[in-house]
Amino acid sequence: MNFLNKMKTRYTVKKYNPQGIISEEQIAQLKEILHLSPSSINSQPWNFVFVNNLEIKTELAEASYFNKEKIVDSNQLVVFQVIKNVKDFEEQIEENLPEGSINYYKNFVKPKGEEAIKSWLGHQVYLSLGVFLSACADMGIDSTPMEGIETDKYNEILKNEAYETLFAVVIGEKSEEDSNQPSHTPKKRLESKKVILEI
Repeated sequence: MNFLNKMKTRYTVKKYNPQGIISEEQIAQLKEILHLSPSSINSQPWNFVFVNNLEIKTELAEASYFNKEKIVDSNQLVVFQVIKNVKDFEEQIEENLPEGSINYYKNFVKPKGEEAIKSWLGHQVYLSLGVFLSACADMGIDSTPMEGIETDKYNEILKNEAYETLFAVVIGEKSEEDSNQPSHTPKKRLESKKVILEI
């Protein structure tokens, strides 16, 4: 199946099979794919937390509103975090990026102020989400991106002091009872001509 066909069948899973298994090799591949994610000026202002500890996973599930069951039944929870402190980010890029990239940040991002900088940093993490979901689709792994979580509680539980949670993704194997799969609930998108423009 080519990638286009995989994207046609990809959907946001609402119910997982608790017995579903993702191999260690696949998890290792997903970690490396996230590590290779693109970001503006190669800024990489992120951490990706793969939660394997059952006790912590259960605590996070309790801080996830209507997503609790998905987390409990899924194979893996991945939390996407962004660097919290702008000064820490600036130190990171000073140590790791070439002068041209640093100058872009100083001349075009930093002058907009801290709120705009933090928004820009968050946008980079969302780029990695697109890469991650596409990789899952290509590998035949079911996934659910979740903004419906209590990010402050996630931060308290994970104790990753320099980073804060933006969103999370559960991955695993869908339940055959999942009513959201395309065979039960066909995918709906705006007409192509409304979103794909040619000039």
